Amino acid sequence: MKDLAVVIKMIILEKRDILYSIIFGFVAGITAVGLFTASGYLISKAALTPPFYTLIILTSTVKLLGITKAIARYAERYFSHRATFTILSHMRVSFFKKLEPLAPGLFQKYRSGDLLSRIVGDIETLQHFFLRVFYPPIVLVLVFLSTILFTAFFSIYAAIILFAGMVLTVFIVPAIFAIKQANIAGDVRRQRGLLATETTEFLHGFRDLKIHQQLHDKKRQLIQSSDTYIREQERENINKLYSQSVNAFVSFSVTWCVLAVSAFLVIDGQLEGILLAMLVMISLTVFEDAAPMAVFPIHFQDSKRAAKRLAAVVQGENQTRQDAHQMQALQSSQPFQIRMEGVSFTFPHEARQTLKNIHLTLPAGSKTAIVGPSGSGKSTLLQLLLNMLPADEGPIRIDGIAIDQLSADSIWEHSNVVLQENHFFFGTVRSNLLLAGDTLTDSEMQAALTHVELDYVSLDDPVYEKGDNLSGGEKQRLAIARALLKNAPLWLLDEPTSSVDALTEQLIYKRLFNQAKQDTLVLVSHRLTNLEEMDQIIVMDQGTIIESGTFNQLMQQKGYLYDMKQIEKDLL
Repeated sequence: MKDLAVVIKMIILEKRDILYSIIFGFVAGITAVGLFTASGYLISKAALTPPFYTLIILTSTVKLLGITKAIARYAERYFSHRATFTILSHMRVSFFKKLEPLAPGLFQKYRSGDLLSRIVGDIETLQHFFLRVFYPPIVLVLVFLSTILFTAFFSIYAAIILFAGMVLTVFIVPAIFAIKQANIAGDVRRQRGLLATETTEFLHGFRDLKIHQQLHDKKRQLIQSSDTYIREQERENINKLYSQSVNAFVSFSVTWCVLAVSAFLVIDGQLEGILLAMLVMISLTVFEDAAPMAVFPIHFQDSKRAAKRLAAVVQGENQTRQDAHQMQALQSSQPFQIRMEGVSFTFPHEARQTLKNIHLTLPAGSKTAIVGPSGSGKSTLLQLLLNMLPADEGPIRIDGIAIDQLSADSIWEHSNVVLQENHFFFGTVRSNLLLAGDTLTDSEMQAALTHVELDYVSLDDPVYEKGDNLSGGEKQRLAIARALLKNAPLWLLDEPTSSVDALTEQLIYKRLFNQAKQDTLVLVSHRLTNLEEMDQIIVMDQGTIIESGTFNQLMQQKGYLYDMKQIEKDLL
């Protein structure tokens, strides 16, 4: 219920539409009861050949109630659905605001299919909370109580039976099925997330599965997951139909009781016979509004489970990050000094430390290369500098300000970043370069392409999703061009030219170092080229810094870097 409290707060924001929904829902429900009540009384009265004006009044009342019911029902649907879509919009925006700062580390905790299932499916599920869970019981109880009060003027016994029926159909029967539904709903959500995950992996890995001739096995696994999900849905629907059947059975049983008791009272002379049809029609009509309560447990459990799954994604957001209004921002456009003091980091659910007691100083305007074997923690160190991952121990300071006191947006705004894997959106070369700045001109973008040896590429050339129509080297050069266009004072480059030939690499580095002459630059690389131009070189192995200094100093020490340089010479 704690997770649903957040949803309820958003619902209350639309209090005007909620109030209108309840008012018009009550009017529609009570006029429906009045319509059939008047009809039953009209039929009985007509059999006694009353004065003509009496029939005219009763007939007019029936017509007026019918028109009022239709208008009220339309108004209820209008205001309730408008409130629902507005609430759903608020939930999407609110969830995205909480999700966005956590995005860099989300895929370490959740598989992409499961995350997609939560973001899309679970938020969509919550649209039923207001329409099927929140306000219908309020309207139903108001209509029931008003009807019972009206019925009590004619027969206290019929009123008591209706009250007992209300307790059974509105509270007891739904509560019984809610207990059973709790387990079923959990299985359905879990299987839906698993199916989404399996489908995503199947589509993304189709080429590799085909190459390794594992397509049939993966397809069979996907079908099994689909069949399991279908079976869980069948269980859910069977429980839903069973609940509706029991609810309908109780409703009709109550109507039979009203008929039997009322007939006995008529025979006993305690009730006028003309009222018998009216009481039966009241019972039949008022329990029509109780029918939605049969599916109340399903929608309640769905909403509860969806809210819990969404909260699980962002539950650490408040604990790990301060309010954005309390964060400081990097104001200067000058190069920054960066210090790491005893920084350690371990990925979630892993026992091995990725970084261990890192002490590092990057002077403002300096050029630093970080080298070492794969898995030594070089890329993770860059992610910590970008505040994509929170350090377990030790402060990271940018211009003397602790990184957890800085707005992540502020850090990214002042950084030119080229990672090992850079995302490209479906569109054109132009649209992907415009990520660096909305005001860039075509001539500026074309010049940047020339600087990275992509002058043969047109700004109007298409780019497929994830840049699938580009080679590895073209992706890296396009990412470097984007960084050159942004031209921020902090450069964080992670293997930016690993897929580029040596000659093109030299030309790109020449242009890059020239543009970043006054800026702070950090280069992560396996290749040991251009190290002579660096102010300092950091050598890492197994998450620790094992050597640091200038190129000449490290070569004189004849340590790890010296050995790697000799091996590189022998290979060349």
